[in-house]
Amino acid sequence: MDALTGLLEGPRARGAFMIRACFDPPWSVRIEDRAPLTVMLLVRGEAWLVPDSGDRRLLRPGDLALARGPDPYTCADDPGTPPQTLILPGGECHHPDGRPLNGVMDLGVRTWGDSPDGATVMLIGTYRMRGETGGRLLDALPPLAFLAADDWDCPLVPVLAAEIVRDEPGQEVVLDRLLDLLVIAALRAWFARPEAAPPAWYGALGDPVVGPVLRLLQSDPAHPWTVAALAAKAGVSRAALARRFTELVGEPPMTYLTGRRLALAADRLRDTDDTLGAIARHVGYGSAFALSTAFKRAYGVSPQEWRTRAA
Repeated sequence: MDALTGLLEGPRARGAFMIRACFDPPWSVRIEDRAPLTVMLLVRGEAWLVPDSGDRRLLRPGDLALARGPDPYTCADDPGTPPQTLILPGGECHHPDGRPLNGVMDLGVRTWGDSPDGATVMLIGTYRMRGETGGRLLDALPPLAFLAADDWDCPLVPVLAAEIVRDEPGQEVVLDRLLDLLVIAALRAWFARPEAAPPAWYGALGDPVVGPVLRLLQSDPAHPWTVAALAAKAGVSRAALARRFTELVGEPPMTYLTGRRLALAADRLRDTDDTLGAIARHVGYGSAFALSTAFKRAYGVSPQEWRTRAA
């Protein structure tokens, strides 16, 4: 399993918020929902994305934007149009003066805005929770990342456009998986760009020595790996692997493995009711005590405190 495959175990969509937004100018929406990741794909018309800091960007049909939370931003027909709608955490929709708007702008199945045949149509998918296992990848994104239609070609776009307005059995699961795949395709295209700054381990996946070792650590973190065992798999000496891994990834193999195990544990504490002992066995720790000690050292709180806060 490589990093992008692992992303499906990180910010994996679970009942993601997905809509088809339709507007006639003038329109402006202020987004302050603090969502970990939002995908915006322009289908028709034009839309400006204006962050509170940084460069604004004009989206045209086929262009895609990835917004990494929690920074707020505004989406509008023109940068000068004042916000008419405010999106808050939990999907709350208000007027800028605080009056509620929930339900007022509904136009049909997963369709929202002021006109069902609006001059501007955008498909939007929002992840509601941040997965620790995907954090290292998403943290490498800027607050707003853009892909012009000419820069990427994704066959999922027409499928998503058709499915987002359907209301069939299992539709939410279909949309969740389509959103995951769309994000994977977008991240592939983004990290291939010269101005992108992918994390060191992402680039190291292409190394003939370190790449296979990274895949072993990502796909089977619970295995009792040692540097010697990993070096044998890679066909190099322990010293050579440790030196090359640290040089390319930025940390030693065992440090990387510890981080992955604890990230997986954090996700399971948030997403399951498993006991700490069961989670410890799942991620490669010999006991609940050993996991608890390592977890508190890395996250600053006990596993129980982490679970309580997540709930």
